[in-house]
Amino acid sequence: MTTTLRPTGPDQYDADGVRSRSYDICVNSRPVGLLRLTVDPEYGPVTGRVTQLVVEERDRRRGRGAVAALAGEEVLRGWGCRRVEISVPAAAHAALALTAGLGYTERSRSMLKDVGEEPPLPSGSAVRPMDQAEFEVWREDGQPRLAQTMIERGLSAEEAARRAAASFARLLPQGASTHGAALRVLAHEDAVVGRVWVELERSPREDSDAYVYEVEVEEESRGSGHGRTLMLVAEREAAAAGARTLGLHVLSANTAAMRLYSSLGYRVAEHHFHKPLL
Repeated sequence: MTTTLRPTGPDQYDADGVRSRSYDICVNSRPVGLLRLTVDPEYGPVTGRVTQLVVEERDRRRGRGAVAALAGEEVLRGWGCRRVEISVPAAAHAALALTAGLGYTERSRSMLKDVGEEPPLPSGSAVRPMDQAEFEVWREDGQPRLAQTMIERGLSAEEAARRAAASFARLLPQGASTHGAALRVLAHEDAVVGRVWVELERSPREDSDAYVYEVEVEEESRGSGHGRTLMLVAEREAAAAGARTLGLHVLSANTAAMRLYSSLGYRVAEHHFHKPLL
């Protein structure tokens, strides 16, 4: 039996020009599943994404998904993509095994925590809102770091810098006073030791009410538990805002951060993989 892809319609383009297309997964012309491909809206035309890969139950465990995924990679190569990414729910064990078998490497994880009562902060720690002057310095430091992650995912330095600046402008249009954004500074015994950014109204994930965008500990203050305290600050902000679930994103290589989040009760919700298209 032959497994092939059959387009369900023409290429589609959204308002921002992002390309996508859906395909029936067919066995001898009989539809047995669906594959949807798109160009990544954040990282531009060099990165493609598998946004949906579903095979009907009766046709699973016969290699249909693997053949469809490999055929999808060929489509993305034809679009000019040099990299493909896919996100897999933590509970989808068969899909995780398939992804590993096809040569994908885990890049990061999305994690969630149920929010309870506001946790207390350690003795000697105090938190306050970030002021606008501090925000300007923080943004000037953060934009190049964000741009670097985009360069690592295939964008040119110029395009990455433009997109990083646009991302900060979109998410924090009023700077430190942006409604729904909690930008907090942590001090310990009167010395600033770190900052945390929590979004309380516009989480990028549908399964979380609030979202930790960034946690930063001053280099000279690392290893003293301030990262844990900043995460407690994030929980306090989420609880005060009435959020029931708090989400975050962590790179797989950052094993120390993953251990910290797990110890605080976060669970893995989704694994994010990538693969070069040679």
